[in-house]
Amino acid sequence: MEGLRAGSALQPALYLPLLPRNLYRAASSKEHRLSFWKSKELCLNYIQDALLQKQWKRAAEFLTSYIESLEKDFSTVFMGPAEMIWRLGSEILFNYSHRNMREFNSFIEQMKTLAIKRHLKVCLEHAFHLLCNGLIDEAYQNLSLAESWRFGEKTAVQDKEMKLIQAYRGLLDYYIWSNQKNILLEHGKDGFEDLSVEQEMNSRFRKAAVSLKEIIKIPGIWDLFVKAYVDLMEFYGDHQEAREVLTDYAYNAKFPTNPNAHVYFYQFLKRHGEPKKSLISALKSLHDIVPSHELMIDFNTMLQKSKKQKRRRLGLEVIFAVLDYAGWKESVKAWSCLARQVKQIVISEKHLNWIKKEWNSRKDWWPAFHFSRYLAKRNWQENEILSYEKALVAGVLLGKDCKYFKYVSRQGCRAQVKKFRTLKKFVNKHSSAYLSISGL
Repeated sequence: MEGLRAGSALQPALYLPLLPRNLYRAASSKEHRLSFWKSKELCLNYIQDALLQKQWKRAAEFLTSYIESLEKDFSTVFMGPAEMIWRLGSEILFNYSHRNMREFNSFIEQMKTLAIKRHLKVCLEHAFHLLCNGLIDEAYQNLSLAESWRFGEKTAVQDKEMKLIQAYRGLLDYYIWSNQKNILLEHGKDGFEDLSVEQEMNSRFRKAAVSLKEIIKIPGIWDLFVKAYVDLMEFYGDHQEAREVLTDYAYNAKFPTNPNAHVYFYQFLKRHGEPKKSLISALKSLHDIVPSHELMIDFNTMLQKSKKQKRRRLGLEVIFAVLDYAGWKESVKAWSCLARQVKQIVISEKHLNWIKKEWNSRKDWWPAFHFSRYLAKRNWQENEILSYEKALVAGVLLGKDCKYFKYVSRQGCRAQVKKFRTLKKFVNKHSSAYLSISGL
């Protein structure tokens, strides 16, 4: 794309189509300055409008005019809008249909010099763009060069940005190591042509481990880096280090709340055959943060199988909470879990108060949310198994006169499906459970 070039190689000025020409005429210093700022603001508005309409060529032309006017009129303050030029130019080049990597690289290299205080950020974005285009080696080289960059006295901001550069370079070391690992696992040592490849794999491991560990010490959301680091540690048998990192990531109060941290910790525990008590503890922490998480089905199943009443009680709480969310409304797994536990409680005639407690906070909105006649009709037409599980729960919670239960059980009996006749008998037989739960 022509036009996005800074410095002496810029094209001749492009007059903005809708800007008055008198903004470009010679004028007094004061008038010229006012005219310049007016032109600048209008130009930025045109660029924004073009970006919003995805008119990349038009945006490029306006940005060219913007850069040229800055260089021509106020070279002493050209650094001011450097970040704006970098961000606008990158967005335009990334989306412009005729873009190519040579143009993008040329623009970014100039931005690294122009936006000197943002050099590391520009390098990081450059690496991301290279990765998006599958240029792994070029991205790695770009990050390695950025690691050696220095400008003036090192600031706290530069230190943080440098750690990010090192972390992403470490992530690429991990990526290369992981590919080599897969070859090793698939073909054994015969998959390596010579010893140097195995040595490179070990070298990649060391470089990746050092860089990744540095970034995950800093409070933040570092999911990709943590997963990579744990994979490295587990492969080389350092399970204790992996566990400590995951524990810290999930439970260190200095880190922001992150459901994924608890998921990774639970998966690690499960992989290494940890006791059920540890698994339950990890999932309980996840439940407290995201009660609708997909792992709550596993959590409920685990709790239902427990011999401890406290855990089975928690299991009922967990599955009720899952079904509070619209994303689970038509989940056969979730309704099967609830139906199974409700049926067990009703048959044993023990712990009906557990159901009552959960139902009390939901009886005003669950009937419309889950058990309307409209949903009964739709569920029956789309998923017979789902309608059966929901009808059982509806019959217990709302009684045999519940619209959902009546419609589904009637349709099931008409279709001569045996389990629906059994369902109807079950609800009628245990109508006292409904009376107890509803408080009648």
